[in-house]
Amino acid sequence: MIKMTYCLRRLPHLSRKQFQGHWLNNHGALVRSHAQALNIRRYVQFHTADHPINDAMQKSRGATEPFDGIAEIWFESVDAMTAPGATPQGKAALRALREGEPRSTRAFPN
Repeated sequence: MIKMTYCLRRLPHLSRKQFQGHWLNNHGALVRSHAQALNIRRYVQFHTADHPINDAMQKSRGATEPFDGIAEIWFESVDAMTAPGATPQGKAALRALREGEPRSTRAFPN
């Protein structure tokens, strides 16, 4: 099993609430709609909560700005992850996902 992890920060003009709403309802739905064409076995979003405890923890550790969320995308294998790039459906799905990302996030794949 291969798991890709993306640490996400919203674009500067969006509030965390706006970003997370778009990410969950628009981008998440887009990923799910293309999951089969992309051989995605599992897709998970982790949303950072707006809570004073986060600010306190960040300051106490001298940490940088927190991510607004983390996404995990699971594939059966490296071959399953890369194979869609060779098919018309996979290419179209990848293009649709890439076109949707600049509207809300800066992604940092890990």
